[in-house]
Amino acid sequence: MPTNVVVPSMGESVTEAVLLRWMKKDGDTVAADEPIAELETDKANADLPAPAAGVLRTVKNPGDTVHVGETIARIDEGGAKPAAKAAPAEAAKPQAAAAGASPKGQGYGDGGATAAPPSLEKAGGTTKPEDLSPAVRKAVAEGGLDASKISGTGPGGRITKEDVAATIAAGTGAGGNGSVDATKDIAPPATPKAASPSPGPQSQPPSSGYESDGTKRVPMSKIRKKIAENLVRAQQTAAILTTFNEVDLTEIMAIRGKYKERFNEVHGIGLGLMSFFVRATVLALKEFPRVNAFLDGDDILYHDYVHMGIAVSTDRGLAVPVMRHAEQLSFAKIESEIKRLAGATREGKLALSELGGGTFTITNGGVFGSMLSTPIINPPQSGILGMHNIVKRPMVIGDKIEIRQMMYLALSYDHRMVDGKESVSFLVRIKQYLEDPSRLMLEI
Repeated sequence: MPTNVVVPSMGESVTEAVLLRWMKKDGDTVAADEPIAELETDKANADLPAPAAGVLRTVKNPGDTVHVGETIARIDEGGAKPAAKAAPAEAAKPQAAAAGASPKGQGYGDGGATAAPPSLEKAGGTTKPEDLSPAVRKAVAEGGLDASKISGTGPGGRITKEDVAATIAAGTGAGGNGSVDATKDIAPPATPKAASPSPGPQSQPPSSGYESDGTKRVPMSKIRKKIAENLVRAQQTAAILTTFNEVDLTEIMAIRGKYKERFNEVHGIGLGLMSFFVRATVLALKEFPRVNAFLDGDDILYHDYVHMGIAVSTDRGLAVPVMRHAEQLSFAKIESEIKRLAGATREGKLALSELGGGTFTITNGGVFGSMLSTPIINPPQSGILGMHNIVKRPMVIGDKIEIRQMMYLALSYDHRMVDGKESVSFLVRIKQYLEDPSRLMLEI
């Protein structure tokens, strides 16, 4: 009996994903739990494992937008691998010649509306049509390009629409007819200008991808669009307010300097700042549980656990993997989990279950030199803590002026359910834990 391969739940506010690629081809035999597809969400890329062993029958194509719960393939547990099919290009030629377009399910277009360009058929196996998403295939066809001459910058070297746009703007990668036609979906046509005897100082070389007027238009990626939508939705649906404080990290920095080598020897992991902040935040959330709660209609949903979201910057955008049950983790476990989650996020190997379920988030703009910021909460969460850079400043300690290592902290919270007094007290408690690390050990 066939087993459906469905798009799993990927966390709060995530309802759809993009099918980037199939790791196994239609008709291939797969093992249970073997990765068969790669999905892209607004948070991270994730591999989709096979729910059973058998023969894979794909339903969706790379580049398709798929929704949570939607079937994208089936696995025939009792099927046998069929004989090799005719090459898609050869199968599409009769229909394309007869009707000028491929019927649905055949050819290269999304839904069969666009026939494969000759340039793709001549790729010689370097870049196969089935390796391109429908949007990219369409852009290549309309641009009259040869896909084998386009350098891909996507995951695994795949060609993206941005690569096609850059190739068109640069005037390279022409197909068999040597034409390069830009469309509004890829890049704007260059405005004709009178020839100039010598380029100005702001002129860009043709290979840079810029137009003659010094501009370049690149379509937004799927993940960037989703990030933009989520940020706007958060601003429109929550009463976000930010409160600030400063924390003296001199004692913590001294502890790290004294014990970091021994900590690494014993636990096999470096002792960073984040474990102190996670631990201090967990203890503060226990005292102020509403900051760790969700607003659900007319109800407040409390949690007796802390699933800590840790913001991770990647070249594709910001992702927030979740450290589950942070209240149960030691300093060493926290450091190990942060390292694992950050590495998996940047490599696109994060499990789908690790993208959702967070109850509070910490973001550290200080690693990029940020002095102060107002972070945006991650719905349906009610709070997010912003860390910033550490700066040595003169501070009054008792009756003396000392050089201390200071950091500004920012807490953004949903004012619909968290009062000002509660939010300020919560941030002050974190400050107290960090300035006197012994309180972290004693949990007082």
